[in-house]
Amino acid sequence: MARPVNRRTFDEVIVPTYAPGPFVPVSARGSRVRDQEGREYIDFAGGIAVSAVGHTHPRVVRALTEQAHRLWHIGNGLTNEPALRLAQSLVARTFAERVFFCNSGAEANEAALKLARRVAADREKPKKGRPAKRHEIVAFTESFHGRTLFTVSVGGQPKYSEGFGPLPGGIRHVPFNDLEAARHAITERTCAVIVEPIQGEGGVRPASRAFLKGLRQACTAHGALLIFDEVQSGAGRTGSLFAYERLGVVPDILTSAKGLGGGFPIGAMLTTTELARHFGVGVHGTTYGGNPLACAVALAVLDIVAAPATLAGVARREAAFHEALQSLNRRHRVFSEVRGMGLLIGCELAAPYRGRAKDLLTIAARHGLMVLIAGPDVIRFAPSLVIPMADVKAGFKRFALALAEFTALPAAKAG
Repeated sequence: MARPVNRRTFDEVIVPTYAPGPFVPVSARGSRVRDQEGREYIDFAGGIAVSAVGHTHPRVVRALTEQAHRLWHIGNGLTNEPALRLAQSLVARTFAERVFFCNSGAEANEAALKLARRVAADREKPKKGRPAKRHEIVAFTESFHGRTLFTVSVGGQPKYSEGFGPLPGGIRHVPFNDLEAARHAITERTCAVIVEPIQGEGGVRPASRAFLKGLRQACTAHGALLIFDEVQSGAGRTGSLFAYERLGVVPDILTSAKGLGGGFPIGAMLTTTELARHFGVGVHGTTYGGNPLACAVALAVLDIVAAPATLAGVARREAAFHEALQSLNRRHRVFSEVRGMGLLIGCELAAPYRGRAKDLLTIAARHGLMVLIAGPDVIRFAPSLVIPMADVKAGFKRFALALAEFTALPAAKAG
């Protein structure tokens, strides 16, 4: 008989890389979650922008269970039908001509960065054992691209790379949204520029259209590749399938994960045929990438989020979130800025409340609402793209109670 588990079990048996909240979810449907005690929560967090179509969506459950009765895994010595269908669908709906499947956003970014350096090496053909002259990667402060040693080095937040040195070299960081600084950094030694159209972990900061267009022009002028990390901004979250469409700037490589699988682990790197040929047989790989279960689920999710009705619904929900947040802020004066795009929204705490985002998250949970933070000063919302409007309204009633409690408590007692 299985031993009972609870939140204390985490502290006993799990490596402490996370500090999970005090309750343990056990079931969910749509945008409603229940914990071990039977308490219900409205989900404005979306599993960190993952649960794009909510929890246990019937079409996604059907795709998973039907595939589970057919084929789970076959290895990369063979291909499979769900992977082929998902790749066809992504190619048909984007600028891309080729797709590489993996298991996460970090793996997708790792593949993109490796591809960029491989392209430069193939074109230059440096002497054996030496890097290509064009090998530098330009990235941006406060960016986040994953937790592998390469991606955490490219990410612009030193707190994630401290203690893991020596780190990979040839990486330059410049301020986000500073086009002049980026232009100075992009040279004939640059093989790639990687940027999030919306910085997620960095505080939900959208890149300006002018900034991204300037990056595109600079990359083209210097022969560098432009990589868009759309792990968090993709899969319909901004109201277009990928943010690059809404912004009118086309990258050379795009990475996707999170919402693409709707909760089932999958990542993808999208690129052109010309660039893809540099990843020939044996150059890069993955055991589980293109797994039939993951691809069947992702195809069902993609069909839902790419539907015009879903994308139009994102715009309506975006307006409802902003209206509710501005209304609450007029009452409580707790946020200095509400920003974002689509259903990726960040609320920066005003000066009297800075550093207390985790406190507000904890209080919101006590009122039955799940939200996110993006650093110590930003509350982040990334709900399901199809969250019922009734749940939006009910969720903000709970958030209003949380804000009233939060603003009434001294900082030392808020948590």
